Amino acid sequence: MIKAKVKESNREKVPSGTHIARCYSMIHVGTVTWEYQGEVKETDKVRLAFEIPAEMREFKPGEMEPMVISKEYTLSMHEKANLRKDLESWRGKTFTEAEARDFDILNLIGVSCSLGVIHKESKNGKSYADISSLSGVPKGVKADKGINEIFILDYNENWDLEKFETLPDFIKDDMKMTPEYEEITTTNDDVELSPEKLKLAKQLGLDSDKDAPF
Repeated sequence: MIKAKVKESNREKVPSGTHIARCYSMIHVGTVTWEYQGEVKETDKVRLAFEIPAEMREFKPGEMEPMVISKEYTLSMHEKANLRKDLESWRGKTFTEAEARDFDILNLIGVSCSLGVIHKESKNGKSYADISSLSGVPKGVKADKGINEIFILDYNENWDLEKFETLPDFIKDDMKMTPEYEEITTTNDDVELSPEKLKLAKQLGLDSDKDAPF
């Protein structure tokens, strides 16, 4: 029998279990096209990344950094959407339809959570760490201060080509295939953004609520 070799990443996986983490990064990937059962579909994607201050590693000689893990979501607050389900678990209360409609995903930046991690195996046999759950920080548990610099990248006022170039190739490749990327990289600076893009930039504004972290 001849088996294909599976290339494993040398980078250490985030340990499985429950961690106190902080959301420090939001990347609006954009509208990706995919095929399901012969039908072409389009989905607007966003990627959230979390740092785990209690899990410091020396990824570069002499530099200690927190381990990080990310999860990609469909940018939807529909009642059945995974994003909404995870956020309701995180904040400890459900959204009203008005709150869901007006929620700004940027409200998550800098907010701490309790994050569940499990190890999975991909179809090609590669092992990876995956976010299995999000919930609020338990009472009595102190969340460590953030370490990584806040990172926000979208196709509106938070677009930055230099930031884009620092992303892993697989994220850049996905973004380059989106109509949002094509538009922002071909539009003259003097051209006003479309109402749809302005709406995405301001998407949703939830009033502060003392009973929820966002």
